[in-house]
Amino acid sequence: MNLENTQIQMKKGILEYCILHIISRGEVYASDMLDELTSAHMIVVEGTLYPLLTRLKNSGLLEYKWVESKSGPPRKYYKLTDEGSKFLNGLTETWDDLVHSTEMITKRTTANA
Repeated sequence: MNLENTQIQMKKGILEYCILHIISRGEVYASDMLDELTSAHMIVVEGTLYPLLTRLKNSGLLEYKWVESKSGPPRKYYKLTDEGSKFLNGLTETWDDLVHSTEMITKRTTANA
């Protein structure tokens, strides 16, 4: 088994949740999302982010608006829809349950406790 492949799959599994969480704090530009993900050691490339944002938008979880930029072309800023906020709340409940369950298993020190 390949450790690196498993690690990549684990990160991919929570990428959508992390992106929705970043957007939930307010309107955000895609390059700012990439910066935040990178600073959190979740290396994501534009070729992964933009298709995911499009899929989330097409699912009704995100919307965007164009904002003129003083230093170049207009920028697309994303925000959650009401449906997106509800979806994120559901994912947060699932995440909290998974963290709790995982910690119950990984913090256990004996085989039969």
